Amino acid sequence: MNNTRPPAVAGMFYPGDAGTLGVTVDRLLADATPEQESQPKALIVPHAGYVYSGSTAAKAYAALAPWAKQIHRVILLGPTHRVAVDGIAVPEVEAFATPLGSIRLDAQAIARIAELPQVVFSDHVHAFEHSLEVHLPFLQRVLDPFTLVPLAVGHATPEAVAEVLDLLWGGAETLIVVSSDLSHFLPYATAQQVDGNTCRHILQLDTHIHPEQACGAYPINGLLLAAGRRGLKPTLLGLCNSGDTAGDRSRVVGYAAFAFAEGADHG
Repeated sequence: MNNTRPPAVAGMFYPGDAGTLGVTVDRLLADATPEQESQPKALIVPHAGYVYSGSTAAKAYAALAPWAKQIHRVILLGPTHRVAVDGIAVPEVEAFATPLGSIRLDAQAIARIAELPQVVFSDHVHAFEHSLEVHLPFLQRVLDPFTLVPLAVGHATPEAVAEVLDLLWGGAETLIVVSSDLSHFLPYATAQQVDGNTCRHILQLDTHIHPEQACGAYPINGLLLAAGRRGLKPTLLGLCNSGDTAGDRSRVVGYAAFAFAEGADHG
């Protein structure tokens, strides 16, 4: 059946065996202590191999647990690593598969954005892209069955991304997930400084994040623009780098998890 995108990085970024994968994700979620007081509308979550960023990603997904039954649709945005894209690429397949099973794409939601000039259709862009795929097993373990709108974001302005998000925003049933790591291949102490600064800008809803600061800068900036307009408040759930988890400290990659919720203003 060629209308399903098969997993491209199972066995590399995460376990390829369904049993091992389920146990791995459940353990990461169990070790994460969620501190979210209101339902997250949106998350920013890292997308490296689970041994590197899984513990940080789990902090975002564990925060969904109290509201998991309400969420039936996930808008998943991530950067393109292999294929350059102008705009936002939507796949033409009907489902995405992982070792844990298949996730149906939300055809109605996709139809709603299909005519936008920044939206292009391409299975090729999605075929080997890991930035979206690595999130699916977490979502499959946390949520009940849900539909998916996978968006591979290339060069796109904050306005172009926010326009898509506005059309798909929905209510409590719709979760937005932006996939991004932070700085790449800096020495440990430098990365801590750079990533801490990037996190401060994200918490201020600064829509001028650069790709050197976060590989998912284009979708992040669009989310920050939409979040600011709608009064969402971001919370930093976790921050570390590969030197903290599974890599050497001379060249590290940074990871952070954020949740965005309505009226979560404690200031």
